Amino acid sequence: MTLVLTYAEIPYEKVFDTEVLETKLPQYDWLHLHHEDFTGQFGKFIRLRGSAWYQEQQREAELIAKKFGYAKVSQLKLGVSKKIREFVLGGGYMFAMCNATDTFDIALAADGVDIVQSPYDGDGIDPNANKRLNFDNAFAFENFSLELDPYVGEFSTIDNTTQERGVTEANDFFNLFEFSAKYDPIPTMLTQNHSNLIKGFMGQTTAFKKQYIKSDVITLAENKPLGEARYIHGTLGKGFFSYYGGHDPEDYQHYVGEEPTDLNLHPNSAGYRLILNNILFPAAKKKKLKT
Repeated sequence: MTLVLTYAEIPYEKVFDTEVLETKLPQYDWLHLHHEDFTGQFGKFIRLRGSAWYQEQQREAELIAKKFGYAKVSQLKLGVSKKIREFVLGGGYMFAMCNATDTFDIALAADGVDIVQSPYDGDGIDPNANKRLNFDNAFAFENFSLELDPYVGEFSTIDNTTQERGVTEANDFFNLFEFSAKYDPIPTMLTQNHSNLIKGFMGQTTAFKKQYIKSDVITLAENKPLGEARYIHGTLGKGFFSYYGGHDPEDYQHYVGEEPTDLNLHPNSAGYRLILNNILFPAAKKKKLKT
């Protein structure tokens, strides 16, 4: 996200858990979430726990949790998720990509339920975790089941996995829906593009199985044969949210530690154009705050 902001010369500020918990979000119109894990399972990268970046991420999260009086990182992340929900309810706009999409909804649905296995927080989960989820709390998804194996990288049944999708880079595409500017101005704005056929790209959360999307959420782009949505939008209170599956539109299978994409090489990227639409969306509102 910072790549496209910098490329488009749009000023922005970074906010972290501390700023969110200190209720600083109302200063902004727009919030982007990308590879955050709101369940407190550190991205489910337990197999990489020997890496310096993993250990630093864990150390920092535990210090912030302690600072704000949370016993666990999962409780910290739930607190952050609730603050973001307040931001959207109050009129803010949230745009999420990759696993910030499903983990955010999972965290809210699991409020009061321990869904984090012992390798991540030292104790076991609620044995009835899947039965105790409250989907009314989630923004976009419902009726999903959690992936409770701590060594499996998926978080739930929401994501259409690589094995289930059965496509390769050569034949992975999705289609944008067309909307009427007169009757659906926001979806029209969010899907503006020079192409309605977008090449797919993977992420820890790549695509959303359509059977788990709430009925009042608008699908903006889909791969119909695969039964998946790639780009969705909804309203909550006075605010809005959009979820976009995948990690980097110009890096089909982005791996941890890879060099960032050089957007100068992709000036006409249809996948990045959808990101830019979401950045520009708050500009259509009368009241302008910082981005």
